[in-house]
Amino acid sequence: MFKLLIAIDGSEPSLRAIDAVAELAEQSGPISVVLINVRERVSPLAELSPGTKAQVEQALQRQQDRLVAAALEQARQRGLAIGSTRRAEGSAAPEIVAAAAACGAQQIVLGTRGLGAIGSLFIGSVAQRVVQLADVPVLLVK
Repeated sequence: MFKLLIAIDGSEPSLRAIDAVAELAEQSGPISVVLINVRERVSPLAELSPGTKAQVEQALQRQQDRLVAAALEQARQRGLAIGSTRRAEGSAAPEIVAAAAACGAQQIVLGTRGLGAIGSLFIGSVAQRVVQLADVPVLLVK
């Protein structure tokens, strides 16, 4: 079975990525899906007390859990076979690529904000970085 890793962040483009994979599965047959969400780390430079930092990290974890649960529900409603879900912390692009390698994904799927050529000159894009780092094909969904 073909295995895809879908990176989700709760944005409309990432939710459209789930829909795009569901459409592919309808046309080509069963696809095994791994969902991943990567959250940023709390900056070690932030002047937070240990208790406050722990509270912030817990809030970020809960938010990440909600994002993954919502994406999982959408994927299941669309009839996708979910192999697993992953949660990571750190820089999104390297974490996505590492997760794809670790789970044996044959393709990475993620939404893109569609900033266009001019916007991407000035704003770093997770999608662009994943394309640069990945050893497998990357499907970008607008």
